[in-house]
Amino acid sequence: MIKQAFVLFAISFFLTSAIGCNSSRQSTVWFEKHCFYVELARTPEERARGLMFREHLDPDKGMLFIFDWEAVHPFWMKNTLIPLDIIWINRNGEVVFISKDTQPCEQEPCPTINPYRKAKYVLEVCGGTADNIGLAVGDKLTLHIR
Repeated sequence: MIKQAFVLFAISFFLTSAIGCNSSRQSTVWFEKHCFYVELARTPEERARGLMFREHLDPDKGMLFIFDWEAVHPFWMKNTLIPLDIIWINRNGEVVFISKDTQPCEQEPCPTINPYRKAKYVLEVCGGTADNIGLAVGDKLTLHIR
């Protein structure tokens, strides 16, 4: 019994190490070998605030917006200080739209970014990330939500 438990632990450790993502303690999103540790925005208040007023975002961090239903969810960059890649994801984990290197809003009213595609999740990561990792519309992401 102890031997089996150790083998299962070793396999689990190897798999999380192989993809570079330890999702046992924190919510994660990963694509191929690229892991992002994400803060969750589940409530309307959390989604409205998003990454506003952040001066820095580590390359392996992000924010995952979780919506109650799959729909068209436009975004904007009001009070956002850093460029972001905004990635819309459907309920099956498929990328349906990417707004690359989206710049902070410098005018009022802030323009909205409309994907014109239904999504259940939206992932915000550092601007330029999608190109750096080769992420494209149609790719599948694995979400581990805690």
